[in-house]
Amino acid sequence: MTVYSVRHITTYHYSRPVSFGEHRILFRPRDSFDQHLLGSTLQVSPEPSEIRWIHDVFGNCITRVSIPGTSSILRFETTIRLDHTPLQVPNFRIDEDARTYPIAYTEDDRADFGRAADRHYPDQVDEVGQWARRFLRVGRPTETGALLMTLCFAIRESFVYARRTEAGTQPPDVTLRLRRGTCRDFALLMMEAVRSLGFAARFVTGYIYVPDRDGSVTLGGGSTHAWCQIYLPGSGWVEFDPTNGIVGNQDLIRVAVARDPRQAIPLTGSFHGYASDDLGMSVQVNVTTEKSGEERRLDGTDRARSR
Repeated sequence: MTVYSVRHITTYHYSRPVSFGEHRILFRPRDSFDQHLLGSTLQVSPEPSEIRWIHDVFGNCITRVSIPGTSSILRFETTIRLDHTPLQVPNFRIDEDARTYPIAYTEDDRADFGRAADRHYPDQVDEVGQWARRFLRVGRPTETGALLMTLCFAIRESFVYARRTEAGTQPPDVTLRLRRGTCRDFALLMMEAVRSLGFAARFVTGYIYVPDRDGSVTLGGGSTHAWCQIYLPGSGWVEFDPTNGIVGNQDLIRVAVARDPRQAIPLTGSFHGYASDDLGMSVQVNVTTEKSGEERRLDGTDRARSR
């Protein structure tokens, strides 16, 4: 067991005082057998007139914040502290009839998945599907676990991680052609690839702990991180981080899950003013583990906010 602490500060700057619409924050982790929330705080400046909590359709905890008056600075500071049980080795206790591809979900599973098993993005000539089928063995059974691990590691080894300041996520076929993207792009590519093979997949947003930031090969730690989960009968929702080739939850702090990345933006909101009033933003994330006493400061640009 490891105790993680995460401090995440986002500050927006404006050329003159502006007013604000309601803001929506995803920062409270999902409690589960492998991570247990010990405490959380939220500080907002200017002082909010209302803070309320809801659960969305996926069971994520959403904070909705109303901010009165006007200001030239808007600042959010969130902290979380949680017990985390790392599952370093994939525990593929898959049901017997799902150990080789193709797997067959039950009718109840398919009904509950909804669109999680459907492809969401146009792919005119099935580029993503053709690429995914390259990992199937020809003339002999393909083991389900090996198939998904190989696909995950292929993205890690064959694609270039690159930060992007533009908002949103690249279409999967674009990421495939460019062989370049962010953690959100890689997560979405893997989701659409496995969906083309008949698997149910969902998007995960959260944080990644970087044990040794200096010289580390771990990617995606500049702000929030993203990966995906794939449903395997007998194993349930299994974590796959194609950015780093991680299978399981090692160093991953799960905050929210969604059918599509657009439903899991960490911070969204609006301001009332001219576009030229926006002077940009700054982000600071500190991830600490009490087990080792190490702290890493991760600086990045979070463009998740929608206008």
